Amino acid sequence: MSVLEKISAAAIIATENKYGAHNYHPLPVVLSRGEGVYLWDVDGKQYYDFLSAYSAVNQGHCHPKIVNAMINQAQTLTLTSRAFYNDQLGPYEKYITNYFGFDKILPMNTGAEAVETALKLCRKWAYEVKGIEEHQAQIIVCDGNFHGRTTTIISFSNDENARKNFGPYTAGFIKIPYDDTDALEKALQSSDNIAGFLVEPIQGEAGVYTPADDYMQKVKALCNQHNVLFIADEIQTGIARTGALLAVCGDCACENHCERQSTYATPDILILGKAISGGVYPVSAVLANDSIMNVIKPGQHGSTFGGNPIAAAVATAALEVVIEENLAQNARYLGKIFRKKLNDYIKTSNIATLVRGRGLLNAVVINDTEESDTAWNICMQLAENGLLAKPTHGNIIRFAPPLVMNEEQLLDCIAIIIKTLKAFEK
Repeated sequence: MSVLEKISAAAIIATENKYGAHNYHPLPVVLSRGEGVYLWDVDGKQYYDFLSAYSAVNQGHCHPKIVNAMINQAQTLTLTSRAFYNDQLGPYEKYITNYFGFDKILPMNTGAEAVETALKLCRKWAYEVKGIEEHQAQIIVCDGNFHGRTTTIISFSNDENARKNFGPYTAGFIKIPYDDTDALEKALQSSDNIAGFLVEPIQGEAGVYTPADDYMQKVKALCNQHNVLFIADEIQTGIARTGALLAVCGDCACENHCERQSTYATPDILILGKAISGGVYPVSAVLANDSIMNVIKPGQHGSTFGGNPIAAAVATAALEVVIEENLAQNARYLGKIFRKKLNDYIKTSNIATLVRGRGLLNAVVINDTEESDTAWNICMQLAENGLLAKPTHGNIIRFAPPLVMNEEQLLDCIAIIIKTLKAFEK
């Protein structure tokens, strides 16, 4: 086919539907280019991106520093496997561990891989350090969680669409309500075989369900009290998205690893992904201190691509951008404007009932049932008006733009959102 020939959006969608597995339900928009906070479709229409690839593109689309890091490394050395050392991994490991304040990193590729890694690490620590009898370790998780879709992870999911007909399921998990420290304390007291507590500081896929401000601090204290590992899944909430470097930092204004330990619920195991690469390349990471990470010995866990030279170079550049461009501070400042403006509108609205979130991870709850198509139709109209967002849990719309957005752009987007919602007022 000549490069001058143009394939229509409808033809592209039809091709994907014919040859691709139907494991997603995208909005019918075919994107071909991105830069900063903007996306363009194949017909040249420009949109504000208010999903950021589920918070993977915090640094904006095609950030030049990150892209150049990938290009330069790809032209030098792409992959060696971990059978040998490479000259990028060690410096990256030093940088990221200092950045987040941990002794060691275990590098992986995807978020689900990193969660699986954390679960394995927690169990091995439980048997070899805590002294739990082998095969008896239990890990506490929360209702409404989303940590991925591997067989192990769906075993403790509430999402029946992700679970049905994928069993048998993996045992060893206890589910409790989210944002409920009384339930956590009761579960911790129920058995001597509790190894860890896996939790999202904000439940993004559940509709940006934001817990009490002191939830993470209380979780950390309870885990310490019972010698249980506090495992924070910051795949979606980390890397400045919520107005701090990590969501467990709460409202802390520090750019880098927080020294205000009273307000920083330091996880025992930290899980990162998505924006750790700025959306340029699949990179994830599990961080922990030596007392935990040293239970892993050669041959016990790994990945051919985990820790490859491109990933190391890209992630280093992506993390540098967060500091250099003050993205945490920008997310915190703009997030407050977003919630105030939307709350002012909601006071007189009968289509939107609530806005919640932290930083630039927010959601608007639509006044309809989860089974309705109202939120989907609103997102279709938002796209028509030049803004891309996606529903979650049927009646909730998540709004998460790239953190490089400026105030003028944000106010323009708020106007689009309110104009669109008004068109659906009953």
